[in-house]
Amino acid sequence: MAMSAGVGMPHYLLAPEVSQLLPYLRDLTQRLFGETLWNTGSRLNECLALTPAHFNLDNGSRPFVVIKTLKQRTRGRGRPEAGEQLNRIVPLFDEAYVQRLREYFQTFRPKKNEPLWNVKSDETPRNWIRAAVRNAESDGVTFSLKTITPKTFRHSFAMHLIQSHVPMKVVQAYMGHAEASSTEVYTRVFALDVGYQREVRFTVPVSTVGLQRIG
Repeated sequence: MAMSAGVGMPHYLLAPEVSQLLPYLRDLTQRLFGETLWNTGSRLNECLALTPAHFNLDNGSRPFVVIKTLKQRTRGRGRPEAGEQLNRIVPLFDEAYVQRLREYFQTFRPKKNEPLWNVKSDETPRNWIRAAVRNAESDGVTFSLKTITPKTFRHSFAMHLIQSHVPMKVVQAYMGHAEASSTEVYTRVFALDVGYQREVRFTVPVSTVGLQRIG
């Protein structure tokens, strides 16, 4: 269970929770959007800017996506910060996701240089996720977070990489962070969560242990 409830801490879902939520996105287009957030760690405006041309699915066993790094300051496309990389390459590790991308492109044949999700406002995909959460909860599915947004998927992507022992510099590159400090916050969350999950206790009943001074 994710425990990152501190002020200023990124809130995330564990991989099994994401797997439970994704099927509740209403159709193939919405589900592919959710899966893309989860598999790429893209910001909402970065994901909405993706076209088929950004995906390289024919690179042998190493498919990837090229994401134009956009720092969201206001609603819309936003601008990158000074010093922030303009493009980043994110490997697509999940074979099932890559296969669904191929099938989606073959079935719907989206134009190569047009956005995959032609929405009028970034509020539309937010509503997709809200509806998916409501439908999941109506079926009795519970999540460790009260509020789930597109940004939750980005945080979840970062935490999943860290839990999989991906080096911090690599996580920083995949996330498109200009500063290492932006990535390091996830290690603090990880350290906090691990401590709680280990159930460390400092109060031990005296009757259950022998008192012994060492040294």
